[in-house]
Amino acid sequence: MHGSSSRSGRKRARIEIIPLIDIIFFLLATFIMVSLSMTKNQGVQVALPTAGSAASLGDQQELEKAVTLSVNEKGEVFFNKDKITIAQLSMKLQAFKAGVKDPKVVINSDGGADFKYVVAVLDQVKKTGIAKVGINTEKK
Repeated sequence: MHGSSSRSGRKRARIEIIPLIDIIFFLLATFIMVSLSMTKNQGVQVALPTAGSAASLGDQQELEKAVTLSVNEKGEVFFNKDKITIAQLSMKLQAFKAGVKDPKVVINSDGGADFKYVVAVLDQVKKTGIAKVGINTEKK
């Protein structure tokens, strides 16, 4: 008699797992969306020129290994998001080339930028010995 009364008087605590799974999936989806939006553009925002033969730059992992050089319409040069001068560019590119096995450079140029600045950046990249260079454009 004593054993049966103690069983009915005490309820076992239960952990509901369905709401927990919903929360975990929500957090996972949020984390994925935030991380995808962070890796989209390594360079500075510029108005890209359009080209009929604009090709895809390849998969995202290849693009993360590349350095982005940006030239805005004022002629300012940016190494990823850091503003630098043409003189500093050579040193930065040498350090980048030494640290990466297969160096790649993507040039972002504003459509209204003076072409001499873009040529100067391209010239510095070629002098460094980096053969894989792409110019970022928008498809027409």
